[in-house]
Amino acid sequence: MSAALPLLALLEQEPAHGYTLKQRYDDRFARTRPLAFGQVYAALSRFEKRGWAEVTEVEVVDGPERRRYRITPDGVETVSAWVYAPQQPTEFAMSNLYARVSVALSSGRSAIDVLDRQRVQHLGRMRELTGLRKDADPTELLAITYELAHLDADLRWIEEAGNRLEELA
Repeated sequence: MSAALPLLALLEQEPAHGYTLKQRYDDRFARTRPLAFGQVYAALSRFEKRGWAEVTEVEVVDGPERRRYRITPDGVETVSAWVYAPQQPTEFAMSNLYARVSVALSSGRSAIDVLDRQRVQHLGRMRELTGLRKDADPTELLAITYELAHLDADLRWIEEAGNRLEELA
């Protein structure tokens, strides 16, 4: 997921300066998708060129100009189209984990060791996320449960792959 459309969606809530927009993004998404200030300003510039956002005010305070942006009707249409477009299922066959297991198998390294180490990492992350659930707001809870579901699916694959490798040995 590119950060651009979530940024545009955050602008839909209310006009904002780039700094404020980055803070909103960080509050909502940065746990999994960190964002640099340069990305925010580059995105705002693209939004302006495409007619998705416009500058409503320019403040000159002790430092650089601060431009306040608001979303345009075309920007709102773009956000709506993005929100409602179903995401293409991704090809998981070339995931990083699968690639590492495959390389281990073809190079004589221990694929079981790769799986065991990854299992430990996944279980640790699941414990961490489970601890965060009790204090999470509804949006954070959605993100946490989404990540937990994916980690659980990965663990099931790790278990199945380990069983198949043991059968082959």
